[in-house]
This record gives sequence, C-alpha cells and structure tokens, in this order.
Amino acid sequence: MADEARANGAPSPIDSSEVGRIFREESGRSIATLIRRFGDIDVAEDAVQDAFAIALERWPVDGLPPNPGGWVTTTARNRAIDRLRRAARERELLGQASVMGPEPFDRDAPEEVGPVQDDRLRLIFTCCHPALAVEAQVALTLRLLGGLSTSEVASAFLVPEPTMEKRLVRAKHKIRAARVPYRIPEDHELPARLPPVLAVVYLIYNAGLNGRAQSALCGEAIRLATVLAELMPDEGEVAGLLALLLLIEARRAARTAPDGSLVLLADQDRSRWDRGLIAEGHAIVRACLRRNRPGPYQIQAAINAVHADASTFQETDWAQIVALYDQLLAMTPTPVVALNRAVAVGEVAGPAAALALVEDLELDGYHPFHATRADLLWRVGRRAEAGIEFQRAAETAQTEAEREFLRLGGRWGARSP
Repeated sequence: MADEARANGAPSPIDSSEVGRIFREESGRSIATLIRRFGDIDVAEDAVQDAFAIALERWPVDGLPPNPGGWVTTTARNRAIDRLRRAARERELLGQASVMGPEPFDRDAPEEVGPVQDDRLRLIFTCCHPALAVEAQVALTLRLLGGLSTSEVASAFLVPEPTMEKRLVRAKHKIRAARVPYRIPEDHELPARLPPVLAVVYLIYNAGLNGRAQSALCGEAIRLATVLAELMPDEGEVAGLLALLLLIEARRAARTAPDGSLVLLADQDRSRWDRGLIAEGHAIVRACLRRNRPGPYQIQAAINAVHADASTFQETDWAQIVALYDQLLAMTPTPVVALNRAVAVGEVAGPAAALALVEDLELDGYHPFHATRADLLWRVGRRAEAGIEFQRAAETAQTEAEREFLRLGGRWGARSP
C-alpha cells in the first residue's frame, strides 16, 4: 500500500516514532511562533500538544505533509483559536494587545524591528530574563525550545520530575506576572543577558549529543549559536561557544559504531571527522586568541581544537590540554572541570596521579565521575574496585548505549567517546 502511494505521488504513511521525531525537531519553532501570536506560553504549549495528537492520528494513515513544521504550526494556531473561543476568553486574550508580541491573528502585522528576526531567539531571551532564577531560565528554555519532556529536563538537573514540573509552572507564572516582553534585548542590554543564553544553547546541544533527544537538537543549537555570533560579533564568548559546538560536532559521527555502541576517542576513525567543521572551528579559535580576552567557552573550544589537531590519539598534545584546563579551572573552579583536568593529567603523569586528584572530588551520582574513577582504578591494577565503580557508573548513566558500555567494563576516562 505504501509503495503504491509513493508510485502515485501521494505521501507515504509513517509510524508514531517518526511523528515523535518531528515533534522534537519542530515543537520549539512552533511554540515560539505561537507565543509571539498569542502572548501566552500555556496556550502555545497546549496548542502544539493538540496538533501533535492530531498528527499521531492522521500521519500514519495519510502520510507526512509536504511541510511538517508548517502543518504543525498552522494546526496548533487553529487549535489555539478554538480553545480560546470555547473558553470564552477571546475578548480578553484576542482583543487586547499582547505583552509579548504584535496583535494576535493579524497576519499583516509588522514584524519587530530589532537586531535579529527570529522567534526562537526571542523565546530564549524571554525565558532567560533576569526575573527568573538561572536554573529556571535554563529548564524552561530546554522544555519550550528544545522539545525535551519534563522528565528529560528533570534528568538533566538531577531532580525528581514533580519537582521540575513545579519549577516550570512557577517560571511561567513569573514571566506572566512580571510582564516579561517577548523580544530580543536592546544592544546595551545584551552583555548582561548573555550568560544564561549561552548556557541554554550549550545544554540544548548536549541534550542531542547525549541521546536524551534527537540529534536535530545539535543542529538547532549550532544554528542559534551562529545567529548569536552574527548578532554579537564582538563578544568572544559567543564566538567561543560556536567554535566549541562546531569542533564537537565535527566528530559526532565517529562517536558511535553502526550498531549504536559507543566508540572511545582512542579508537575513533578520524577519517570520519568532519574536516570542514574543524577548519571552521579552528578559524574562530584563532580569532579568539587574537582578541586575547579568554573566557570559559573559548578555552573549552581551544581544548577541542588541540584534540582535533592530532592525527592519532597518541599524538595528542596532552601537556597543552592540561595547561588549558589549568586556565579553565581558575575561571570556573567546579568539580566537573577538575574531573576533566584530572583525565588530562592522567595522560601526562599517569593514572595514579589522576586518581589522586579524582578521589578528592565530591561528584557522587555523576556518572562520568564514576566511569573515570573506574577506568583509573583499572589502569592502576585495582580491578575489583574498578568493577564495582563501573557498575555504579552504569546505574547512573543516562543512555542505554552508555549503560551497556559501562556494564561491559569499558575503558572511559581520557579515552571517552
């Protein structure tokens, strides 16, 4: 039946998992557009959910529409109108100028004149308004823009789902109560508003990279970072984040085998690394070095550039990486940065030296910590302890590929995927 439909030029039916994938890719765009139209986050979220419920019924039978994203946004907009009318709120929400955007339903309304025209960036800056706590800023943007479920956002913050649900509700209420405008900040406001926005873009990328959501999030994060770099060409940390994402993305394809299993950095086929992305990332890192105003994202990008320079794992300049981590740790003295620095120290001074540094860290429950410790214990010959630590790492890992890798006692630490 599907083959006959394709032969006749009709859309091919798809299964529910494909509908879910498209939800991941398109929900942020649709929600952002509807917030601009309606000025209400809850209305936008509910309408997009309604649209995907309809898609789950229709697309497996009727096939994928030519423009799935446009279909979702249009259907969600129509559902929102229906909801508002049924709730007898049309005069209240449709007859008043929206705090967050132009007059609802006026398709000819002029677009906002500002540094950049992009609904998703408007949504990021709205969610990252100073009226909200930083954690709420990041969580709300991941939920609305990144297409992550409340459960996945809770997992990213290592809190129970009900706790995260309450945080998200409070954040949306705060936006409404504070009448936070849905717009890109003025030029003079941008530097102060930037740090949480960069954190959000980085977390969106990692959500796709680590398998908590579709890898389309990686492309979306890179696109947003690129727009930010165009918007703020003199901000070194914006450039640093873009370079970092490009350099990580350059080797994403080599991180997994065809069967979905993880591939260690030491074992990756470097011919699969995207040399175009590496060249682009390197060029941005060099421009950052000429600026000589280093920041955390710029240093992380430089670390990844050193990795990308090496034609083999053995040729990696680990001493330079340790020096860069020294700088990063001085700027951001967190246990996670210290853990990553210890991994690099292990390649320069040996696993015993790295293990001594790792033992002082308080990162219980953080699976890279347990995995790194397990690898170092294995390398110094403490195999029984390593086995226990590999099990702890597997129990706290967030993807099945990671859990399987760790259950098999895989090598981690400096040779991580």
